[in-house]
Parts: sequence; C-alpha cells; structure tokens
Amino acid sequence: MKDFVKFFDKISTLTNEAINDLNAVISEKTFAKGNFLLQQGNTCRQLFYLQSGLFKLLFYKDDKEFIMRFFQENSFFTGLDSYFTQTDSSYTIQALEPTIVNFITYADMEHLCKKHHCIETAFRKFVSTASVNMMNRISEMLEENGTERYNNFVRTNNSLMPRISLGDLAAYLGITQVSLSRIRAQP
Repeated sequence: MKDFVKFFDKISTLTNEAINDLNAVISEKTFAKGNFLLQQGNTCRQLFYLQSGLFKLLFYKDDKEFIMRFFQENSFFTGLDSYFTQTDSSYTIQALEPTIVNFITYADMEHLCKKHHCIETAFRKFVSTASVNMMNRISEMLEENGTERYNNFVRTNNSLMPRISLGDLAAYLGITQVSLSRIRAQP
C-alpha cells in the first residue's frame, strides 16, 4: 500500500496528514488470472494501483474483442468512463496474470480531494495523463497502419511481449492474428 502513496507523492508532494489519511483508506485485493476487476455493465467505484501482475482493458463489438490498454506494475488505472460518471461501464478489465492491486473508493477519493489540495493535485495530474494517453491511443488507431502500430508497440512495450498472447496483441493492434503473423514474419 505504501507504493500507492509513494506514487501519488511523486506526482504531487503530499503532506504528512494527507499521507496518513490516504493510508487509512487504501485497501488491497488479489485477482487470479482470468478474473474480472470490472465487467461491462457494472459501475467502477475504485481507483487502482497495480502492485504486481497485468490487466487488459477491453470491450466487445459484434462478439469481437477490442483491447484498448494493458496495465502493468506500478501504474494507476480505472475504468475512466464509469469511474468519473459513476454509471455503468462500457469496458471490462480482466487479469492476464495473478495480480495484486491497491485501491481507494470513489467516495474516499472525493473526500480526500476536498480535504487535501495536494491529493486533489495528484489526482488531477493522474486524470490529465490518462486523458493524454487515451488521445494518443485514438490517434494511433486512426493514423497508423497495422505494421506501424506493431512496431511502435514492440518499441515501447517490449517487456510485455512475452506476457501477452498473440490473440491479445492482435486485438490491441486492431488486426487479425493472420495479419499479425504476416507482420511478424517481415524482415
């Protein structure tokens, strides 16, 4: 749980009182491979920090899986659409490995943001970064072809390659597994 606080403190220096209040409301949960942290149609009521393991954020369209993001160790994440609106999510978050997460509830985060400006600042910076990352992801899908997306993924996420299936990689890149095999076979 201390890594959750350390990460927030790195984003925006926290006061001792803010650290104590944050530590008092952080919980921990484990997920087995294949378990769902969030299922489409449910409301996401927590902000997560991933201690260990790997998750994918996905949605289905016409029975086809589309992966929007992978979340790995030392990252904050949530189902943004649902967390901020406190409505049902359009997305699913599933464990690809056994995982351990720390989390804080929406209600506790709202309370701490009102009480501590430094927590509010850290949270705002998290939201800003998440928004920029999603904009970059959308641009990537609209502006690059499958080969470019694959090469960029390998360059920026090479450590994930042995941890994800080719099917998940293809779903992330927005291409078929046959196309992925063809791309990977190119010199």
